[in-house]
Amino acid sequence: MTDTTSGPTTGRSRTPSAIDEIAERYVRTVADLDPLSATEMGLTGYDHRMTDLSPGGWAARAAAARAVLEELAAAEPVDEVDHVTLAAMRERIGLELELHEADELLGMLNNIASPVQYLRDVFDLMPTSTPEHWENVALRLTALPTAVAGVVESLRLAASRGRVAAQRQVLECAAQAEELAAPGSFFERLVTGPEAEAALDGSAACAAIRKQLEEGAAAARGAYADLATFLREELLAQAPAQDAVGRERYARWSRYFLGAAVDLDETYAWGLAELDRVIAEQEAVAAQIAGPGASVAQAIAVLDADETRVLRGTEALRAWMQETSDAAIAALDGTHFEIAEPLLRLECRIAPTQNGGIYYTGPSDDFSRPGRMWWSVPPGVETFTTWREKTTVYHEGVPGHHLQIAQAVHERATLNSWRRLACWVSGHGEGWALYAERLMADLGFLDDPGDRLGMLDGQRMRAARVVLDLGVHLGLPCPERWGGGTWDADKAWEFLRANVNMDEGFLRFELSRYLGWPGQAPSYKVGQRLWEQARDTALAAARARGDQPDLAQFHARALRLGSVGLDVLTDALA
Repeated sequence: MTDTTSGPTTGRSRTPSAIDEIAERYVRTVADLDPLSATEMGLTGYDHRMTDLSPGGWAARAAAARAVLEELAAAEPVDEVDHVTLAAMRERIGLELELHEADELLGMLNNIASPVQYLRDVFDLMPTSTPEHWENVALRLTALPTAVAGVVESLRLAASRGRVAAQRQVLECAAQAEELAAPGSFFERLVTGPEAEAALDGSAACAAIRKQLEEGAAAARGAYADLATFLREELLAQAPAQDAVGRERYARWSRYFLGAAVDLDETYAWGLAELDRVIAEQEAVAAQIAGPGASVAQAIAVLDADETRVLRGTEALRAWMQETSDAAIAALDGTHFEIAEPLLRLECRIAPTQNGGIYYTGPSDDFSRPGRMWWSVPPGVETFTTWREKTTVYHEGVPGHHLQIAQAVHERATLNSWRRLACWVSGHGEGWALYAERLMADLGFLDDPGDRLGMLDGQRMRAARVVLDLGVHLGLPCPERWGGGTWDADKAWEFLRANVNMDEGFLRFELSRYLGWPGQAPSYKVGQRLWEQARDTALAAARARGDQPDLAQFHARALRLGSVGLDVLTDALA
């Protein structure tokens, strides 16, 4: 095949089609209009540039989306890969355009996934091993004030059209902005840290870059100070007190995060039933740990007191993450999955932030930046329990996000760049990661009762999120056992405390996340449900044809598709 890009291939080959060419051009357009996304995708040549987050920048991206949809409307698929690409691009880009036209993107503000975080988080992904890399960092830092001014302009315009985030989210983002503006914040640590010291020697050129970095860090801090002032002194007064977004907005976001339209009321009822099922399974495992009749809380107390399950210090945590991940890759490769050579490397790191999140970032297009699992440890947290977190390593690593995302990057012989690098659907990705956790339990990797309770602890939280998210945002009736009446933030808090085994600080952050990011939290558990339905349908079809159902083949075929909407996935697998 003709392949104008470099990097590892899968051994399969396919001649790029006209639809592939449209997709490739669109990726270049996206990278040009949104250089921060280019960095996330691992595309070279964009790391010195900044994304325009003003209304004009959003309008330019919307115009590009309309243009590519017009091209796709006239395109004819030549094979099954094209059929999936066409369906996936129409679904994703069409929904992004729908969100733009509803001012959802222009007014986006929440405590975890909005421009406030986007502008900071990209620096975690930038290369930092050479002076040229640090010059790119300096240029991006220097451009932050203009980017932040664009964010403010967009939020003002959205507010004038009645689209303002709830007061809770405005205050959360103001607090985060103030933290980033403070002396000694992330930006100062970034430019004076050991990676900068290692890359910048005593030459005159490096001295000039150091000065640029110092000035850039100061500019970034000043920009976030201005953003905090705007949020507190101007936007807060226009923000509604109510957290719920209502059915129309929720349905739009649900379709976006799932890549599928689901019956929201049926999903809520299923979430309640699934929560009860997981609790019953948890209680059965608790009895194995702490004796007949023991509660889940009693079993947790036994596990937390077991010194063999405790890690002390972040370096011990990082080393355990790496060891557990490496062992999973070695055990699964060649048995349940065929893992390509570039995917055998997964790097475990402690994140530079301290908000408590655990997350994965994919490899660069050429795998020079490996897939990475990050653990953001809150200040003062020094002890960690392996029973809670073994399932998390499988979720973020193999067979979870790393196998899923890095495999798509690796499929350059059959998939275009948009399919490999630019398309991400939460319900597909997070649904697969939860599916992977349960799969590891089914394969025997979580047979230890403590590890299994940890997996169920996570599944319980994800089921609870379906109930809470739909309940609050749609104003649904709350069951009597969880407080009765209609769901609101106060009931949601007590419900979380009853069902999620986390410290209060984690829980507060999580509750704000659900209230400010409608439809995203349920995409994990609902995505798992849709993945399991797709698997069961595919295996049943094999049996109906007289074939022997092969789970490993199903996984290989599904992962080769890359991240697509779950309706597209179901159709492709059928």
